[in-house]
Amino acid sequence: MIVHVPTPLRSYTDERARVEAQGDTLGELLGDLERQFPGMRFRVIDEHDRVRRHIKLFLDDETTEDLGHALGATRDVHIICALSGG
Repeated sequence: MIVHVPTPLRSYTDERARVEAQGDTLGELLGDLERQFPGMRFRVIDEHDRVRRHIKLFLDDETTEDLGHALGATRDVHIICALSGG
C-alpha cells in the first residue's frame, strides 16, 4: 500500500513523499516502515507504543490510533503532522 509521508519525516525516506509498505495491521505497516527507514517509527509512535499527540493517521478516509487496526482493503495511509506556533 502507499504511505504518504509528511514533509517533516521525509528526511527518513530520502525526501520521498510516497513510499510503499506492507502489513496486515497498522502496527505491522509501521514496523515495515521502520525496517525500510530506520528511526521513522519513533517519530510516529512514542515509547509507550501510542501514536504521538501531534500525529494523525488516516487509512483511506478513516482516522485511527489503534496499532491493531486491520488494514484489509486499505489503499492509502496518510501520516499527518500537526503544526504549532503562535
